[in-house]
Amino acid sequence: MGVLAVTMVISDGLLTPAQSVLGAVQGIKVVQPGISKGTVIGTTDAILVVLFCLQPLGISKNTLAFSPIVIIWLGFNAGFGIYNLVTYDAGVFVAFNPALGFKFLIRHGEHGWKMLGGILLTFTGVEALFADLGAFSRRAIQISWLGYTFPCLLLAYIGQAAYISVHPEAYANPFFNAAPPGTMYPALIIAILAAIVASQAIITATFQLLAQVMKLSYFPQIKIIHTSKAFHAQLYIPVANWLLMIGTILVASIYNNTTSLGNAYGVCVMFVTFFDTCMVSLAAMFVWRISPYIIVLPFLVFACLDGTFLSSALTKVPVGAWLTITLATLLALLLLLWRYGKEQQWLAEAEDRFPTSHLVTTTDGHLHLTDRFGSTPISTTRGLGIFFDKAGETTPIVFTQFLVKLLCIPEVVVFFHLRPLETPSVALENRHSVSRLAIPNCYRLVLRYGYNDHIITPDLASVITDQIRRYLFTNAELPDSPAHDSPSGAPSVSEGQLGGDLARLDDAYKHSQLYIIGKEEMIIKKSRNYARTVLLHVFLWLRDNTRTKMANLRVPTDKVIEVGFLKEL
Repeated sequence: MGVLAVTMVISDGLLTPAQSVLGAVQGIKVVQPGISKGTVIGTTDAILVVLFCLQPLGISKNTLAFSPIVIIWLGFNAGFGIYNLVTYDAGVFVAFNPALGFKFLIRHGEHGWKMLGGILLTFTGVEALFADLGAFSRRAIQISWLGYTFPCLLLAYIGQAAYISVHPEAYANPFFNAAPPGTMYPALIIAILAAIVASQAIITATFQLLAQVMKLSYFPQIKIIHTSKAFHAQLYIPVANWLLMIGTILVASIYNNTTSLGNAYGVCVMFVTFFDTCMVSLAAMFVWRISPYIIVLPFLVFACLDGTFLSSALTKVPVGAWLTITLATLLALLLLLWRYGKEQQWLAEAEDRFPTSHLVTTTDGHLHLTDRFGSTPISTTRGLGIFFDKAGETTPIVFTQFLVKLLCIPEVVVFFHLRPLETPSVALENRHSVSRLAIPNCYRLVLRYGYNDHIITPDLASVITDQIRRYLFTNAELPDSPAHDSPSGAPSVSEGQLGGDLARLDDAYKHSQLYIIGKEEMIIKKSRNYARTVLLHVFLWLRDNTRTKMANLRVPTDKVIEVGFLKEL
């Protein structure tokens, strides 16, 4: 359900810019009725190209220009609404009586139910507020929505209703038809600008959702650029941006009218709201631990409302809404496929995750593999070996493969694990965590960093060596305790031992530094489960053709060793 909700919002990200901009540009026909459809579509496509080309600037810079536009746009809506209420029919306030809505549905029956799908656009777009929580604070959104946006929109719709009650033919384009005399051209300009802003909100939401599903291993790793030093969720994803641009332009050009687009858009939004209702109810029970007896009544109320609108919107599937369902289904299958493949990969890798004491043992000062790996003696080579540790726990697979295949170990070994945090930067004093492991002269260094920190530098080996040196000095003053593979269980050392460890560390660093990276290849076990085999083949193809986390590493090429190994899925 969560995956489907996410893919519906991403589909929304494709439809919203086309729907918003095309709807605003169509206002030109009110000013110039003879204008051709080709001109409207061409203008829409040009605006969309400009919009997506602005995305690399980031949310903060775009907001400086967009915020005044939204404020003015909402002010126009409120002003138009007040004018029409005073000028035409203030009696439309009676529509706030919900009993009239039920009477309408009873009187019109099936036709009235189908008409519910036609009024969805009055409240679509609100779903972007929830996604925008990553870019703005909750309090900012609450104040701006309740204090300004909501009242202005209410006045706009009430005013349009008052105008249409006197001019029924104006329903085709109520905003522009109901504009007060002399305001048509300013309204057209501000409407187009506001449509660009509305599109920006859902584009931002799409970037944030993609980043989240990547963290949850539901999507391949692609390049993410953080555009703000203050807000971690202000993101720009180049590949997604250009694909969205192409898709949005195609949708606007092929559908070429807001009626067909509205059908697809409405189904998308109602699926999202219905799934939100279900998932909030589940969260209330299982996360917030609220009694189901308290939840059931609010759930039924909202589920019935959402379900009624959704069922009405689904009648639009044959006339345009099929696009949303098809696109969301394909995206959901991709997300579920990637997650399934990652789970199979984790199961295969789990076989090689164990403490270092299960791999290496020491007898009379000499290292050799444990009985599980043949008890073969291990020789020592000079230099500092930095093994990139993907998991940050137990023994890195690359180290196991290196040791078993070469039967030698660098003079000093460091398991280096990168741990990204959702913060702009991590202070230097909090960035590194070092622990001593059971293997002699073997350490684990965990590096915590923010998205603005540059941590892989040409002098990375020097930084690592300096952190281990500090660790040794610090632990020389601790009381004796048994050795474990954890910082809290790290043993203290005597002054003489400290000198030997420091000398060995400096000598290894001066002799050579090697970065050892694992190159994991995967093959599929033979099986009669052909569906599983096909799914895993598709997963491996995607895995081999998308960006990996290790692609971010820019260590000196002449000091890199790749250790290849096979894992069976």
